[in-house]
Amino acid sequence: MDGIVTDVAVGVKRGSDELLSGSVLNSPNSNMSSMVVTANGNDNKKFKSDDKMDGAPSRVLHIRKLPGEVTETEVIALGLPFGKVTNILMLKGKNQAFLELATEEAAITMVNYYSAVTPHLRNQLIYIQYSNHKELKTDNTLNQRAQAVLQAVTAVQATNAPISGTTVSESAVTPAQSPVLRIIIDNMYYPVTLDVLHQIFSKFGAVLKIITFTKNNQFQALLQFGDPVNAQQAKLALDGQNIYNACCTLRIDFSKLVNLNVKYNNDKSRDYTRPDLPSGDGQPALDPAIAAAFAKETSLLGALSPLAIPNAAAAAAAAAAGRVGMPGVSTGGNTVLLVSNLNEEMVTPQSLFTLFGVYGDVQRVKILYNKKDSALIQMADGNQSQLAMSHLNGQKMYGKIIRVTLSKHQTVQLPREGLDDQGLTKDFGNSPLHRFKKPGSKNFQNIFPPSATLHLSNIPPSVAEEDLRTLFANTGGTVKAFKFFQRDHKMALLQMSTVEEAIQALIDLHNYNLGENHHLRVSFSKSTI
Repeated sequence: MDGIVTDVAVGVKRGSDELLSGSVLNSPNSNMSSMVVTANGNDNKKFKSDDKMDGAPSRVLHIRKLPGEVTETEVIALGLPFGKVTNILMLKGKNQAFLELATEEAAITMVNYYSAVTPHLRNQLIYIQYSNHKELKTDNTLNQRAQAVLQAVTAVQATNAPISGTTVSESAVTPAQSPVLRIIIDNMYYPVTLDVLHQIFSKFGAVLKIITFTKNNQFQALLQFGDPVNAQQAKLALDGQNIYNACCTLRIDFSKLVNLNVKYNNDKSRDYTRPDLPSGDGQPALDPAIAAAFAKETSLLGALSPLAIPNAAAAAAAAAAGRVGMPGVSTGGNTVLLVSNLNEEMVTPQSLFTLFGVYGDVQRVKILYNKKDSALIQMADGNQSQLAMSHLNGQKMYGKIIRVTLSKHQTVQLPREGLDDQGLTKDFGNSPLHRFKKPGSKNFQNIFPPSATLHLSNIPPSVAEEDLRTLFANTGGTVKAFKFFQRDHKMALLQMSTVEEAIQALIDLHNYNLGENHHLRVSFSKSTI
């Protein structure tokens, strides 16, 4: 299988292509014993796609516009967080599938969740709707693969032992004993760092601790979740998957340990619940020169791993975690991002330039003339587009959850001379506001995900705490806390009440003129006040 699927995403269809509004629900615990049934020609005739649809809830869901190579495992993973998956039918020729959940409530929860969160399967938008079928009746005698999988489920339940060569893993039918997973990485042609593991596994729940080590010449890790159910979900979804295309294969088992004792926070081990731990003898995650070399090499892979791990593998992951500067590293990979679900009443090229400029030097922005809730953004290199995508996809901007994916365009075209496009396209190539122009700039080490706490710098001596509190409150949010740096009153931390408010304040006030030729600089901070 080619790289891991991370962000499985969907629009909900009821008769038309309108996306339903729905509240984002916390995914309930999952437990699954699945019967995997692949459609053959007869099934295709029997299960006509549900085009005419009244939208009545059903525990059977109809999934459309699936990518060609998608596997049963990936489709099952869509339903896993919401409850027990009881059957699946793939209509490979039609790029469709039916997924049956144990209860109607689980199906309703799933549809509501995916109407509010619209990610993608293998970078392709897919649609989920209630099926007209109330249950899946599949002809098992015609389908040997289904029979094999069903036998595997039965055998695993009976013997409690894993059976190789089937799509159902042991953890699908046995309770998770431990919140700790033991991870072995095979075919490790590219470095896999602690930060990369955290990025992958935290999609399944809160990762509390990670310890990495080499044993029998193999890179291994112990990783502890807050909840054994999350460990079970991660094992089910990730065991046997590749981190990068065609290499770095994950082998995952439950550990006999139920709690990890981490002594140091460094590149070998980390306790995310105890940021106060000493670093011990740990070195930075990756030497910048090695990072640059790996970045160049990894970009030759060309294909983007669906894992949302930066193409420049460990280099970009380490940079994102603030470990490593990547002066002058430019990689292959696409530099153009497609941003959708924007608030078309509010968004401007300038606001997109400011927000995406936190993660790279934005060259051009084009809001689409015929679809003003979408924009193309061209970054300076592939690393920057990857960082911006991984940090900003799913964040709220002007009240709407934005989606960020890689565009198929290689560049953003400027309008022809003399053509008025209503200011929807802007060239920022020569902007003095680029944060990453200087090689080795400190800004490379201060790239953090959007957070409620903002780092302010370049504050003139005449500006007091009250002035800054008032200024930030005027962006429409609530200032919860403020603190000048003790040694340097040019810098401060300011906390808004939500991440969305902080994003808004950064868009409005980065480069704000505070007088005395001081333009305020605003970034996201990893600290809290």
